[in-house]
Amino acid sequence: MRIYHPGSLRVTGLLLATLLLAPPALSQDTDPATGLVIAEGWQVVSANCTVCHSAKLVTQNSGSRNHWQGLIRWMQDTQGLWAFTPEMETTILDYLSAHYGPKEGARRPPLAPSLLPTNPYKQGDTAPGTS
Repeated sequence: MRIYHPGSLRVTGLLLATLLLAPPALSQDTDPATGLVIAEGWQVVSANCTVCHSAKLVTQNSGSRNHWQGLIRWMQDTQGLWAFTPEMETTILDYLSAHYGPKEGARRPPLAPSLLPTNPYKQGDTAPGTS
């Protein structure tokens, strides 16, 4: 059994809190108000996207150009987002795919079937309704 000095736990806790709460080091300039990367198109994205939601919803996500375009279409079809001119949509998609594109290694690879737990609901090898 290890015995920790109460002071060492406070220091460890403070260090951990500092590491977890400190903003990540960014290699690109970001707008202090939104957190968006300052690059061509960022003001168009800020002006159009933050009308309905926080820029944090953009900055914490990532995806391909098709993914972002799908999100725009979903927002237009279901959330009341207005139609963009083709030029404005191109600017938005160029910016999002360049600065919030797919992240390498952001998702773990799928587990091998041998590592998955047994499915308690599986009904043998026959399809329901067949014998």
